[in-house]
Amino acid sequence: MLNIGEVARASGLSVSALRFYDSAGVLVPAEVDAVTGYRRYHADQVRAARLIAGLRRVGMPVAEIAAAVRDQPSAVRRRLEVHRQRLEDGLADAKRELLRIHALLDLEENLMTRISLPSSALAAAIDAVRFAAGSDPALPMLGCVLFDVTDGLLTLVATDRFRLAVASAGAEVEGPPIRSVLPLAFVDDLRSRLTGGRVELDLSPEQVRAASIEVKPLELDYPDHRRLLDGLPAPSTRVTVDTADLRAIVEAAPVATREHEGTTYGITVLAFDRGVRAVPESEWDAENHMAVNREFLLEALDAGAAGQLVLELDSPIRPLAVRVPGDDSRFSILMPVRA
Repeated sequence: MLNIGEVARASGLSVSALRFYDSAGVLVPAEVDAVTGYRRYHADQVRAARLIAGLRRVGMPVAEIAAAVRDQPSAVRRRLEVHRQRLEDGLADAKRELLRIHALLDLEENLMTRISLPSSALAAAIDAVRFAAGSDPALPMLGCVLFDVTDGLLTLVATDRFRLAVASAGAEVEGPPIRSVLPLAFVDDLRSRLTGGRVELDLSPEQVRAASIEVKPLELDYPDHRRLLDGLPAPSTRVTVDTADLRAIVEAAPVATREHEGTTYGITVLAFDRGVRAVPESEWDAENHMAVNREFLLEALDAGAAGQLVLELDSPIRPLAVRVPGDDSRFSILMPVRA
C-alpha cells in the first residue's frame, strides 16, 4: 500500500489534488484510517493517478476525467480525440477573437469605423437613393451620397434640393458614429462590385475603403436630413397605390412644361380626391391639386418598390412622400411645383 505522499510523487499530482479527486469520487483511496484519516492507495492506482494528471494538464473536465479512469484504453483514446477537437475549435475561436480585438484597437488608433452588412442590403440602399443625387456642376456638394453610420445602422441620403431620398440598412458597426460624404463615381463603382455575400466598409475622416476600392470623403457640409425630416408636418392624406398603375397614369397624362434656371422640364398635376389621378394643367386647382416634376416622380416610383407604394402629403404646397408600405427604412420626398 502507498500513502498519499508516495502516490503524489509517483503520479505528478499534488497531495491537495489527490484529496480533491477523492472528494469528487474520481480516485478514491483503497483505505482511509478511521482514526488518523490517512489515505492509502493500491500500487495499481498509481496508473489511474498518472492518467488523471495528464488529463488535468490538457484541461479535460472533471466529469470526463472520472469517466476516463473507469474506461478501457480504447475508450480513453476516443475521449482524447474528442477533447483534442474541442481544444482546436476553442483555439480557432480565440484566434478570431484576438484578431477582432486587434482590429478594434486599430480602429481606435486610426479614428476609423468598420461596418459589415450583406452586399444585397447595401446594393438595395444605393439603388433606393442614387436617383435623387444632384447633377448640377454648380452645386458639387449635392453630387454625392451621404453615408451616415450610427450604432447598428447605415443610412444613405441623396438630394438635389428638389427631392430627397433616404434608405437604411442594419449593419454590424465597430467604432464611433461617422458621416462620410462620398462622390457619385465611388458610389457607382462600389455598387458595381456588390455581387453577393457580405461587404465591409472602413470609414474615417481621411479615407473610406470598401470592396477593394477607396476614396477620400468630400469635405462638404451636407444637409442635415434628420432636421429636415423632423420639420415635416404629419401627413393629412395617405393613399396606397399600385406602382405600375400610377406609372401608367403619369405616363398617359398630359405633360405641361416649366423652366428653371435655363432647364425645361415636364410636370404632372395630381388629384387625390378619388385615389390618385392626373388632371390637365388647365384644371389645376392650387388648393386641391399637386404638381410635381414628372421625371422625378417616375424615378421615385422606380426606386420605390414593385407592387404597392404609399403617397403621403399634408397639402399641395408641402412635399410629397413616396414610401414602401410597412417599411420605414426607404422613402423619398419630392418638392411640389408652385403654380
